[in-house]
Amino acid sequence: MAYEGMEDRNRIEAEMTWEERDVPVTLYGLLSRTTAKFPNHNALSYQIFSGPNDKKETFNWQQLKDKTTQAANLFRSLGVGSKDVVAYILPNCNETVLTLWGAGVAGIAAPINPLLEPEQIASILRETGAKVVVTLRPFPKTDVAEKTAKAVALAPDVHTVLEVDLLRYVTPPKSWIIPLIRPKMKPPAGKTYKNFNAELNKQSTSLQFEDVQEDRVAFYFHTGGTTGMPKVAQHLYSGTIYNGWLGAEMLLDENDVLLCPLPLFHVMACQVMMMGAMASGAHVVFPTPQGYRGEGVFDNIWKLVERYKVTFVVSVPTALAATMQRAVDADISSVKTAFSGSAPLPLELFKRFEEATNMTIVEGYGMTEATCLVSGNPVDGLKKVGSIGIPFPYTDIKIVKGSANGDVEAGVDEIGEICVSNPGVYVGNTYTETEKNAGLYYNDSHLRTGDLGRVDSDGYLWITGRAKDLIIRGGHNIDPAEIEEALLAHPAVGFAGAIGQPDAHAGEIPCAFVELVDGATATADELIAFCKEHVQERAAQPKHITVMDELPKTAVGKIFKPDLRKDAITRIYNEALKEADVPARVVSVTEDKKRGLVAQVDANGTSDTALQTVLGDFINPWEHAGAVATAAE
Repeated sequence: MAYEGMEDRNRIEAEMTWEERDVPVTLYGLLSRTTAKFPNHNALSYQIFSGPNDKKETFNWQQLKDKTTQAANLFRSLGVGSKDVVAYILPNCNETVLTLWGAGVAGIAAPINPLLEPEQIASILRETGAKVVVTLRPFPKTDVAEKTAKAVALAPDVHTVLEVDLLRYVTPPKSWIIPLIRPKMKPPAGKTYKNFNAELNKQSTSLQFEDVQEDRVAFYFHTGGTTGMPKVAQHLYSGTIYNGWLGAEMLLDENDVLLCPLPLFHVMACQVMMMGAMASGAHVVFPTPQGYRGEGVFDNIWKLVERYKVTFVVSVPTALAATMQRAVDADISSVKTAFSGSAPLPLELFKRFEEATNMTIVEGYGMTEATCLVSGNPVDGLKKVGSIGIPFPYTDIKIVKGSANGDVEAGVDEIGEICVSNPGVYVGNTYTETEKNAGLYYNDSHLRTGDLGRVDSDGYLWITGRAKDLIIRGGHNIDPAEIEEALLAHPAVGFAGAIGQPDAHAGEIPCAFVELVDGATATADELIAFCKEHVQERAAQPKHITVMDELPKTAVGKIFKPDLRKDAITRIYNEALKEADVPARVVSVTEDKKRGLVAQVDANGTSDTALQTVLGDFINPWEHAGAVATAAE
């Protein structure tokens, strides 16, 4: 059925309440229902290399259900109950999906970003109380196994580690060479290591425990985004199934194929794409362990579309920017559209992509704390470029702004914080740490997202920035998106990130970091001059631009602004110290939970008084490098 806009959205809601919908209560119930309908339809494909003729492994729905059942039985055999946690630190592969769903059936699945440092991974393992960890067996060109071992050693609740060996996906001659060059690793003391697939194959394909028909927490997803300080969000079965139902209701059926080069520790891949497939019977394709980061993925993207007869390409803005630089060299007539999520899509990038590929982009919006989906441009209706569409059925959005009488709801086109209520919001229990839920809801019903936005007269939602990303220049708020949009209009600019750099007088002033399109050239002075013409607000024009070989990005393609802020603090503070003829220098910038970013200063014999005279007027504190306590604030 077509989904064209607000009228269709409201019609769906008017049919019945969400609670009256005929949807299974549990994850296993939904998987069983879809398998009964489409047992022989393709469900999941994976290939370790990106070539259009490279080896692939495909499971149909019956095979995927059987293996998920075996995974759930395996975890129960290891003592995992419904409130116990199985964490995984894995790149993309079929075993990652089996772990995600098997752990969600047996207990609670906790995907962890394998790009995190061991201490961060260990912190998440301790916070979640994980008992079992699934990770890689040591493998060339990846340190996942080694990092996990260090993390597990710091996580006392973990008793068993199950290893996935990627060797089975590799063909000769590489499969002959890898055992000879495989890294050696000594498992941490007191932890039992087993082979995942060997243990899986011992299990029955019939569920060996009762699938209790109750809504419960089944997933822990850590946030990482651009803050650098992960928190752990809790997802109920009901929120997870809601995300799947949205996909099946408005978009997907059993004949669709989704190309999803996104990481399987992120909600967009796990709770939107995989759940949409589970609810509809669609087929999801994961190319390479690293997804879009995998070798040759961008170069082969269109050939992969042709190989699998892809109908939907799943992406993020940074990946779209890279994709559009590749000529269409295959038959992509099967594609209906491309989806973009994770971050707002700049208008100029939208135009470039559609011109380069002749494909339509549909933007959507979601967040980890809401189990993901919130709004989207209607696939069959009006798509407002730059907006993130209309609220999905059973989702209520309020724009909240401050006033003399406290928080109030904003009017049409007024900017405020986006607050969300839907079946994916676990009110009062969004995070595992109770104190982090304090102040997180508007009217005790709507999750405060931290995103600034507005709703227009047609009901379309527009993101205007992040509350925490605002550049505050002398009390004046500057939206970094305005600067980034202007820079992305320059033909040489591929990516742009704007932040506030420290300023002794204004607190912050705008600066920007850019990554150029492959083969393009542009100097910082040229880009500053370009901004003076295209950034309308004079106060928002960047005072400094750094051209980088590559901007720091998260695993899902968001520009990682904490690294940009650290770079700016180091540059500004050292310029000030040099100008004052003081030999001290900032050697690094660290993040403190309470004080934010803190400059680490090598005094080189400079007194604290002299350092405070130079650095005391800046908004970010400093301390002596290696200090335990703050030297000055």
